[in-house]
Amino acid sequence: MSSSGLSIAEHIDELRIRLIHIIICIVIITIFSMSFGIKTAVVPIALPSGDGSQLNFLKLYYPYPDPLDNIALQLTSFMKDTLLPSEVKFIQTAPGQVFFAQVYISLLIGLICSLPIVIREIFGFISPAFHQIKRKGETGDTNVAARKADDEKDDNDDDDVQNNINNNLRQTKKGHARSSSSLSKINIIKIVLPVFLLFIFGAVFSYLLVIPFTLNFLYSYGESIGAETFLTVNDFITFVLQFILGFGVAFQLPIIMYLLSLSGLTDSKFWQKNFRYAIIIITIFGAVITPDGSGVTMWFVALPMIALYAVGIIAIRRKEANKITA
Repeated sequence: MSSSGLSIAEHIDELRIRLIHIIICIVIITIFSMSFGIKTAVVPIALPSGDGSQLNFLKLYYPYPDPLDNIALQLTSFMKDTLLPSEVKFIQTAPGQVFFAQVYISLLIGLICSLPIVIREIFGFISPAFHQIKRKGETGDTNVAARKADDEKDDNDDDDVQNNINNNLRQTKKGHARSSSSLSKINIIKIVLPVFLLFIFGAVFSYLLVIPFTLNFLYSYGESIGAETFLTVNDFITFVLQFILGFGVAFQLPIIMYLLSLSGLTDSKFWQKNFRYAIIIITIFGAVITPDGSGVTMWFVALPMIALYAVGIIAIRRKEANKITA
């Protein structure tokens, strides 16, 4: 039996149910991405003007069942056109490569679109642990208040002692309310939105800046000796997905720091004291998640993460300052 009142089997059962919710959401979106394509429809709209009606056209996008031109294949074609240098030959060396590539892309679409559900289920599972840590702190404060009241008992009559006990307990409860409100005020929207936006920002940053620079940087070496570059579908998709997912996860650093500080395990002084070690760990992390091995692109990961680390320290300091003034 855990401190939250649930047995280990009940915790495992709750985790299983939440994982099922996440998997179902990802699977539904993945199947949709592999079964439907995006079509366009042009609708003429007459807008009034001084010389008469002016005809404009409005382009609408809608899903249409088409497994051979689905959303995943359309996105793969878009990435090929926007990321690869025009001289690179995009090839398929086995009949199933394009199919598996669209499966990977569909899973990525399913994961990104399901992020709000994923975050909600994960936070719903771990949030009782934060409440339990707060509760332990409240119990300690209550004991301190009771001992303080007992020490004053010898110097005051019975009425004064009772008033002191009531006042101490009242102040303790107010402190508990302030400390626990930091977690209760953080509803699911305030957790989902920053995580989702940071993930999207990291993915967009990698797609618009890091991946094009890396591909052109590596292609230029082959071009310098006159070698013709061929890139298989699987290699291209794996390369792109590793960057997108790596940057999306890396940009969650301020959220992780904030949640650890919110739980009471760390504070701003801890993060500031270990800043030098964090730089080393972040640099190693950047070298691991960048698949090119050039030693250049890892700094596209490390430098933003170092900046995000500083942002996390600032956010934690503001939280601590607001808690003191509250």
